[in-house]
Amino acid sequence: MHYNWDLIERLLHEVQKSADEHFAPRLYAQELAAHSDQAGHPVSDVDALKAQATRYEAQLLEAGFIAPRPEIEGGNGENFVLTPRGLQLLSMIDSSLPGEQHPRQVLESHGLAALTPEVFDTITVEAL
Repeated sequence: MHYNWDLIERLLHEVQKSADEHFAPRLYAQELAAHSDQAGHPVSDVDALKAQATRYEAQLLEAGFIAPRPEIEGGNGENFVLTPRGLQLLSMIDSSLPGEQHPRQVLESHGLAALTPEVFDTITVEAL
């Protein structure tokens, strides 16, 4: 098994701009699927992608990549901010930045353990 880094990247970008809005991982997954379809890479099971987005939200929160957004920053109890760990992950996988493939490969080589805090914190040194 492996992670859908494009979906995780999309979720992290949405976290960055979620002030005063509800975080909607299922909607973001659906939008990513539509974008992929337009690019000629159709998603075979959009419902599975939506469910995966919901699981990633919980995992990113539990592992400390995202945290509840403070009310003073537009928090409404249903949105988030990136933590320093989340910012590091986004900088590693951001497809708009050159060279994101190497960090993704390093993350991928660790399998599902890649997003556990202990493993991720050691990976950040490897990926640079």
